[in-house]
Amino acid sequence: MKKIFITIILIGAAVSASQAQKYRTAAGIRLGGDQFGATLQQRVAEKSTLEGIALVGSREYSGTLLYQRHFPILGKRFNYYLGGGGHVGNLKDQGVFTGLDAILGVEYKINGLPLLLSADVKPALHFNHEDWVNLATGISIRYVIVPEKKEKKKIWPFGKQQEEEEKSGWPFGKKKEPEPPKKKVWPFGKKEEPAPEPEPEKRIDLKKIFNKQDN
Repeated sequence: MKKIFITIILIGAAVSASQAQKYRTAAGIRLGGDQFGATLQQRVAEKSTLEGIALVGSREYSGTLLYQRHFPILGKRFNYYLGGGGHVGNLKDQGVFTGLDAILGVEYKINGLPLLLSADVKPALHFNHEDWVNLATGISIRYVIVPEKKEKKKIWPFGKQQEEEEKSGWPFGKKKEPEPPKKKVWPFGKKEEPAPEPEPEKRIDLKKIFNKQDN
């Protein structure tokens, strides 16, 4: 098992630290000791996954559910993870047993292929089992069933226009109306008053003057 860990670490150190394709769901097979089974991994957060493991051995079979937290070593392609959970199973001549599990492992996403390789150590505490404590090791090969969708860059006019319409609520709501133009105030707060019109010139009526003199 130590050789498996060393091999995966050397492979991870040899690759570049570029970001790998993220995944949402991956499923495959798991090998560990005298047990063989299936594994299903589902991403539930940015750095967290849930893993379900179904194992069959020569004298028992079991199902395990684990919560795992991932931490990058070289980018997002090569990381280690740790977590815990529980299991339930059936042992020949003993019946149903339950227990608690912890896990520590490393995971590597193969560049250019939808495959995940992982190796882990999974100690377990059993109840109603002939072995109360078990330190299991295993390797898993998973196929990426559902990759995480990459965000597309928005290109004008279809991207920027759509973003502005979504902010305004259209087409699912009322489209935001443009604001009316504000009245310009000149120059420092008070609008300039128009200049007053000039008064008409007074004309002297000579006829009235001469009529008054004749009287």
